[in-house]
Amino acid sequence: MFEPRNRREARLLSQLDLTRLPRHVAIIMDGNGRWAQRRHLPRIAGHRAGVAAAREAIETCARLGLEVLTLYAFSTENWRRPQTEVQFLMRLLQESVRKELPSLRDNNIRLQIIGRIHQLPVAIRHKLAQAVEETAANTGMRLVVALNYSGRAELVDAFAALLRQSSGPGREELRIDEHTIAQHLYTAGLPDPDLLIRTSGEMRLSNFLLWQIAYTELYVTETLWPDFDRCSLLEALLDYQRRERRYGGLSGAALHLSRGGGLRNPVGRETQGGA
Repeated sequence: MFEPRNRREARLLSQLDLTRLPRHVAIIMDGNGRWAQRRHLPRIAGHRAGVAAAREAIETCARLGLEVLTLYAFSTENWRRPQTEVQFLMRLLQESVRKELPSLRDNNIRLQIIGRIHQLPVAIRHKLAQAVEETAANTGMRLVVALNYSGRAELVDAFAALLRQSSGPGREELRIDEHTIAQHLYTAGLPDPDLLIRTSGEMRLSNFLLWQIAYTELYVTETLWPDFDRCSLLEALLDYQRRERRYGGLSGAALHLSRGGGLRNPVGRETQGGA
């Protein structure tokens, strides 16, 4: 746990039920460029500010005791950005891995990378592999970073792996069901996200965890990612705790009515629930 830094944090933390936290939170970190533009700064300044916001989110989630935090850091579509910006992002990624590794160790965080990692520059792949190896024995929160990631590409890779498995030496009969597909995703072995947070107010999924978020609660905030602080995260968690997750079923009240439970009308007479 952490000590609140101000009254607002203390108030939000006091409202949070630590026994009902989501197991897995995923975040689409959006708005770095707009944050910089509004301050008449270059886009790279927004990306650097975004790293600081990510650091705070990681440390806060780890101290709250979340099992998994997944951050959407770089998509396969991001290669279409100006070459100078992509080159800066690759340097920033390498720098961040080096600087944040001690913090991951200190906070008992285990790092996992998902995406088409083999397409990243060799130097970055080596840094990532080193960080993954050095945190592999940690037993605290799992930090999953999506790099060169695409939800559609993940599904393509999963089905390609299934086909190879069924056509190679000692091949097995191809059996496809939800469990088998999930076992071949980048996130195999992880719980699906309970809560997906998207910053900057955009109402889209941006090709992120398309299979895994079938029943995930969505939280969209107008806050730009560099401004997404600890209070912003606590507000998202509180919003999640006010919801009732149904997984396609009925709410508690609706289920009561469907079973013939009574509903009190304004004059106090009981009415029976219909079909």
